[in-house]
Amino acid sequence: MGRVVFLLVPQLHLLDLAGPAQVFSTAADFGYDYRLHYVAERPEVPTVQGVPLRAEVGWPELDRDDLLVVPGWRTSAHGPQGPVDPTGLRWLAGHHSAGGTVASVCAGAYALGRAGLLDGRRCTTHHDVQDDLARRFPAARVVRDVLYVVDDRVVTSAGIASGIDVALHLVATRHGPSAAARIARTLVVYARRNGDEQQASAMMRHRSHLSDAVHRAQDLIDARYPDRLPLADLAAAGGIAGRTLTRLFRQATGLTPLGYQQQLRVERAEHLIGHGATVEAAAHAVGFGDARMLRRLRARVRSTDAPVAVTRQAR
Repeated sequence: MGRVVFLLVPQLHLLDLAGPAQVFSTAADFGYDYRLHYVAERPEVPTVQGVPLRAEVGWPELDRDDLLVVPGWRTSAHGPQGPVDPTGLRWLAGHHSAGGTVASVCAGAYALGRAGLLDGRRCTTHHDVQDDLARRFPAARVVRDVLYVVDDRVVTSAGIASGIDVALHLVATRHGPSAAARIARTLVVYARRNGDEQQASAMMRHRSHLSDAVHRAQDLIDARYPDRLPLADLAAAGGIAGRTLTRLFRQATGLTPLGYQQQLRVERAEHLIGHGATVEAAAHAVGFGDARMLRRLRARVRSTDAPVAVTRQAR
């Protein structure tokens, strides 16, 4: 994603726009290549909350790497057809057909439905309008009680604060879960993923807390998980004593710092093995002296179907 283009409509909800915009803006502050643009059919766009917004008029030329986002609006302010005109709908459909990604927040899903992008795809929207969306677009498969759904470059979210969640997911998909976790910590929100699927990475599973000291220690572990990391170094990164870090780490994640590091090692080793590496080579690549500890931890995961948690350093 180079550009993130928001399509603004009259009576949009500020948080539907501001949440994901803040995520991508913060990502840009951290050096990731995101440039935000706001377009509308008129230069000034009224919002539900009374703050008028300024926007560019006209549809820009998009590349397939660009993201197009439709924030939600107050559904009672518009008729069943919604506020996006046929030109805007063609723009949405054309961007997707050219290989681009299109996303919606809350009622923005109606625009994607009218553009034909929900037909045969899983999608979601705010719980207040899920039944209506399913009725108006019977070819869509509306998923309930989830934060967001991704289906073939069509991304829909439940609305309001879930726009933050879906933006964090898109950042994690492109730049890795540690980048999303860092942004979430800056925004003082939980780093989480979709409500109907297990969080696939330990970096995401164990970042849903607000302990700044633990996050700083995790930042160091994420960056150097193959290395031997003394507890004193991790505690220094968190600005606290070692015993305090261990206690806070357990409270926040259910693991010791070493247990968290071992989860990252095993997950990376599984990835390498899945791409053709031997167990021995994968073990060395992720920081184990030999394959014995890796085999032991992999067997433990398979036998218990539980997260890896260890209490001693592999030699």
